[in-house]
Amino acid sequence: MSITKERKQSLIADFRKAEADTGSPEVQIALLTSRIGELTGHLKTHQRDYSSRRGLLGLVSRRRRLLDYLKKVDPQRYLNVIRRLDIRK
Repeated sequence: MSITKERKQSLIADFRKAEADTGSPEVQIALLTSRIGELTGHLKTHQRDYSSRRGLLGLVSRRRRLLDYLKKVDPQRYLNVIRRLDIRK
């Protein structure tokens, strides 16, 4: 259920701000969004997997906190991440 090493590296390369950047909010949000998408697909076929559902809710809340932080610190970066990841409908 976890993302592959290649997928993780490509997400980091797409969202990093500097060459050695792996922990900026943009990168973390992108990685969490990928994991959330995979867990959502898993839960569509396994509706009674309550442990995974609880983990999904934790990931969503962690992503929400990072998005709130980014919106407070730099609204333009927040809007760029939202647009690039197509999070908001």
